[in-house]
Amino acid sequence: MRPWTSSTWRRAAAVSVTAVCLWYAPIAMTELWSYARPGAPSPGTWLLAHTVSPRYVADALATRVAPYRHSLIPMIAHSVLGGLLMLLGPAQLLTATRRRRRPHRALGVLFAVTVYASMAGAGLYLARTAPRDAFSGAAFWIVLATILVGTVLSVTFGILAAVGGFPDLHQRWMLLCYGYLLTAPLLRLEWGALPAMLPGLPMTEINRVAIMHLGSLVVFGALLASRARDPRDTVEGLGRSWAPLPVTAAAHLAGAAALVWIVPALTAYGTAGNRLLAAYLLPYAVAYAVMARGARRAARAGRFWAREEWRIHLIGLCLAPALSAGAVAVFQHSVGLGRFTALTAGVAIGCGITSFGATLAVSLRLMYAREVRRRSLPAAPLSTPRTTAAVP
Repeated sequence: MRPWTSSTWRRAAAVSVTAVCLWYAPIAMTELWSYARPGAPSPGTWLLAHTVSPRYVADALATRVAPYRHSLIPMIAHSVLGGLLMLLGPAQLLTATRRRRRPHRALGVLFAVTVYASMAGAGLYLARTAPRDAFSGAAFWIVLATILVGTVLSVTFGILAAVGGFPDLHQRWMLLCYGYLLTAPLLRLEWGALPAMLPGLPMTEINRVAIMHLGSLVVFGALLASRARDPRDTVEGLGRSWAPLPVTAAAHLAGAAALVWIVPALTAYGTAGNRLLAAYLLPYAVAYAVMARGARRAARAGRFWAREEWRIHLIGLCLAPALSAGAVAVFQHSVGLGRFTALTAGVAIGCGITSFGATLAVSLRLMYAREVRRRSLPAAPLSTPRTTAAVP
């Protein structure tokens, strides 16, 4: 049997993401029809009821009628356009891989417009819904708002990178944007899968478990995709690292100190806290191990640009618990959330935010390197005017 090569893994990942998107697209488009017209087809609800139990679904949806109905049109627009985005994402990846510039550009314009329109619908829903009335409460409202802001900013930076002639930056921002969008289908998958491991929990509690790691999973996937599509060993003008050992060590210390605070803070809430802590720490540890290994292997192979990007994202991951700890204090003392809700929300958004910051740092790193290279190029010689011989 032939061993799996890196290209095989990339192909398998692309096929898997495409399959998830194609599966979720009709579910997203029809998810809210039944709120506007009772009895309308809802394949997602039907599938979830047959996967787990009808009672599991009925108990969860019973509290959604009032919050959804006062924002029904924006929510339907958000879900229908979200289903369209699930189809446009793989199409964009395919045209980029095959270097089809015109269809890629046309689909990109449609993708960006659809993102803005879909997020506008979600924004109206969040603006009209009190955090306590959101599904699973205020923590989920905060997570949704964070994903919305991250999605809009990512696609905006992706457009600016394309207009500015930075295809590598454009690719990174669009992959991050699509990673944020993939939280929707992955959450539905966890609604169906987690009850087998956590029997008896209602969907609201399953939801809290899922949001503890969905942010870290999707941004980690976007990083892996970015690294897989960038074969460069180095970048001209790279110069000294922006992630030297002292900076990396300081980030590790800050992250470790924050984790020392987060672990007992969550375990103080017994079974519920331990459940959320495990859902956070296991994916975090996997992401850390992969990033650290990637940076070490790139350094040994002399692939300086790969090492730099891995290190920047590793620093971001280490700082995520510290950001979460600060967010908990803000949510509890400034926003007035309960201690457990503030902990859940703060820990859930940390990795998503710091990964966005790491992608921004990588973008600035590449732009700085290109500016250094531009300034080091010799100036073009001035053209001398042609002289005409004097007529005797």
